[in-house]
Amino acid sequence: MKLRTLLATCAALSVSLTANAQEFVNVLTGGTSGVYYPMGVALSQIYGKALPGSKATVQATKASSENLNLLQAGRGEIAFTLGDALAEAWKGNEEAGFKAPLKKLRTVAAIYPNYIQIVAAADSGIKTLADLKGKRVAVGAPKSGTELNARDIFKAAGMSYKDFSKVEYLPFGESVELMKNRQLDATLISAGLGVAAIRDLATAVKIVIVPVPAEVVKKIGEAAYQPGVVPANTYGGQTTEVPTVAIQNFLVTHEGVSTDAVYKMTKAMFDHLPELHSAHAAAKAISKEGAPKNPPVPLHPGAEKFYKEAGLIK
Repeated sequence: MKLRTLLATCAALSVSLTANAQEFVNVLTGGTSGVYYPMGVALSQIYGKALPGSKATVQATKASSENLNLLQAGRGEIAFTLGDALAEAWKGNEEAGFKAPLKKLRTVAAIYPNYIQIVAAADSGIKTLADLKGKRVAVGAPKSGTELNARDIFKAAGMSYKDFSKVEYLPFGESVELMKNRQLDATLISAGLGVAAIRDLATAVKIVIVPVPAEVVKKIGEAAYQPGVVPANTYGGQTTEVPTVAIQNFLVTHEGVSTDAVYKMTKAMFDHLPELHSAHAAAKAISKEGAPKNPPVPLHPGAEKFYKEAGLIK
């Protein structure tokens, strides 16, 4: 009897541990001054209701590259990332911050495009990419999605970090503070339109959004990069539209998260899109129809199940 009791206890404990493992949904985002973070907060609230008994949390990170490495290590259940970083993670590009191919990653949805927004102080004299030479420039946190974008864009424009008098590897909020204090001339921010950091900067100093011409975008030569436009009046004092680069963002998970959990999370997001719209205007670009298109890594079975039921994929 004692042995039976012991075995029954062990079995119950095993079931309990398995259940507990599914109770936590850690949403990996980015810096608190970007778009990923407020959208991640809204998602965590949606997931908390969609998965009864679950505990949804939000983690601020250095964004894309860190998020993908954390997912591969099982230290998060869902994350935001740029499409180019996701493709590099799948290949295992060490220069992009991935020491080996991250084959546990799975796509949940294509969401909204990021826009490369190169912001300069109006009194810096910077009006073009070439004008950045000899200036003090922030390029994003080291090996973040933003910093990977910066490398690609400046290379396509025939430039490198060596052309700048100073390079700072900083997240959005910190680079903006340095610009306010006249310690930086420009910063490159890869985010949804209307990002809080730039809106904040535009209230403190006069700014210029530096154009990235279509011919430069073409020279990058990667499908993830497409021509885009920052519409007029997106930020204070920006009265004309500015050509730039757009890159698709994705929500991703890993193969260890159950089909049922990912199905419920995917469905919940599309059932509650107005709540995401309230969190940030960039979310208005999210559509159910576009979500399963062109994933850089395979769809998670849970997301695939949702899109099949919705008649969006076969």
